[in-house]
Amino acid sequence: MIKGNSWTLKLSAGFGFLFLYAPIIALIVYSFNKSQLVTVWGGWSLKWYGELFQNEQIMNAAWVSLKIALISATLAAVLGTIAGFVLSRMRKFRGKTILSGWVTAPLVMPEVITGLSLLLLFVALENMFGWPAGRGTMTIVIAHTTFCLAYVAVVVQSRLASLDETLEEAAMDLGAKPTSLFFLITLPLIAPAILSGWLLSFTLSLDDLVIASFVSGPGNSTLPMVIFSKVRLGVTPEINALATLMILAVSIAVIAAIVIMRRQNRFQGP
Repeated sequence: MIKGNSWTLKLSAGFGFLFLYAPIIALIVYSFNKSQLVTVWGGWSLKWYGELFQNEQIMNAAWVSLKIALISATLAAVLGTIAGFVLSRMRKFRGKTILSGWVTAPLVMPEVITGLSLLLLFVALENMFGWPAGRGTMTIVIAHTTFCLAYVAVVVQSRLASLDETLEEAAMDLGAKPTSLFFLITLPLIAPAILSGWLLSFTLSLDDLVIASFVSGPGNSTLPMVIFSKVRLGVTPEINALATLMILAVSIAVIAAIVIMRRQNRFQGP
């Protein structure tokens, strides 16, 4: 009975992985398709990769998205780490419940509502103070940082909750000041969580379409916005090539993060 259930689970898992990754594999294969038609195989070719790098609209949008994702993920990592540390270590202070709700609200808030509310906020600030002057890269960075820091805060808070506090208490007994305690003891221990939150924020920012559509302006279209506008007219081989390169970049980043985390865990020991 157990053996039969085991085979059923393996078969179900196999079909699940096939359902998830078969379209991605097909997309990668067809990015090397020589034919102009996406669904008709015409032989192997790197033609569309060359066409992709000559497309100024896609290249400019890719640079804008990459710049926004890097800045947003870094800001979200810093602010989310602070928020997670406050919620985890400072157990009793007035307004903690409200702060926790504000931090985690973007996790459950629909992106349409988040994008619309941020747009109204930016318009109101511009009318009252003259800042920000229109919508552009800065407003997208602020919007992405706002919803990405929630993910970092949750990851860091979970890591701090499972952290052995006796290490910090021992350092304080030996005379470590709060600042030295955080940077020399706590920060190295939660570094894998911060890195995970940064990667998650980078991916979410790079992938976002809905919120960026609300808070972006002319000349600041992100890569998902450009792809969406092109896909509405039909998928082209250039989009397959672009998606393949994005998959390759994300895979390299994830593998690098796994290697760094394993090395750090090995140095820290059991």
